[in-house]
Amino acid sequence: MEKGNEKSLTTSFQKLHLSPISKSKPSVIPPTFQSSRSPIEKTKPPSLESLCLGVVGKHFEDIIGDLGEIAVNFPADTKMAMAAIARRRQLLNDDVIISLAESSWEILDISGSDVSDFGLAKVAERCKVLRAVDISRCSKVTAAGVSELVWHCHSLETLRCGGCPRSDHTARQCLGIFKPKLNDIEGESWEELDPTEIAHGAESLRWLVWPKIDNNSLESFAAECPRIIVNPKPSPFGFRGVKVPVEALPNVALDEPIVKDIDPRTWAVSGFTARPTAPSSPSSTELPIAEKFRLAFVERDSRLAPKRAKNARQHLRRAEREWVMTSTRAKALALASQASKSLHGRN
Repeated sequence: MEKGNEKSLTTSFQKLHLSPISKSKPSVIPPTFQSSRSPIEKTKPPSLESLCLGVVGKHFEDIIGDLGEIAVNFPADTKMAMAAIARRRQLLNDDVIISLAESSWEILDISGSDVSDFGLAKVAERCKVLRAVDISRCSKVTAAGVSELVWHCHSLETLRCGGCPRSDHTARQCLGIFKPKLNDIEGESWEELDPTEIAHGAESLRWLVWPKIDNNSLESFAAECPRIIVNPKPSPFGFRGVKVPVEALPNVALDEPIVKDIDPRTWAVSGFTARPTAPSSPSSTELPIAEKFRLAFVERDSRLAPKRAKNARQHLRRAEREWVMTSTRAKALALASQASKSLHGRN
């Protein structure tokens, strides 16, 4: 039995073609080993910070009450990631964004949130180096909040707006904020004015992302704010020699790079829907026709109010002149008034 086994083993070894590896010919790894190793090499495990933020994000509503004390010692990028998660979980409001705002932030994404003018003003007052802000689909942000943002953030280059009827209405009202205005109109010549007195407003704003901008607003921006590029598209040549920044492209959320390493299931518990890339059907937040007419009337009324006041003053002065010219008693009073003034002047 042992001799038979030895013969069979000898025969099987002889059938194996074991040749030494040549120095001139490199060794070839079988495809099975290549396919089994490549996924391991490409897969990158999430960082410990991303895992912790995922756990915090799933239970974010439990810490909102103490968020100011909890996040006080967190780094700026961690606070920004928490704000991004809160926005996706539809928990972002004035209290949350004010508790997390850090002075070193350069981008701010509050799109689709409950942040109001008060919260935006507080964040703008603290984060003065913001260069890209997304306020689209923020129904509680008005032109007053945008004015505070422009006033405090002199490095603001990109602004995203619109996306819902109220936000579109706010964007239309902001044209006067973005348009440069003279601070001193009493100077005798332009040469005598200091550069800081020539204009104020959103002087640093260069890119405006407003997907559903109406034709009238687009023409107004082109005529009165030519330095602002509305809805820029990626181009290898850029605009006027300036490359379009990533923040000005609407197909990616402004805070997307901040949460790219965090498990999306963190905010799936609240059914967060991502930014739509194509026109969608009218949502339940669409304003009624009566409300649209009311907002249009209020906007037109506020725009024509100065003109009406001017016409009223002119009409009053004209009526006074006509009364003086036609009434004998009025002429007598006018002459008596002039005579008394001359007498007082001589005394």
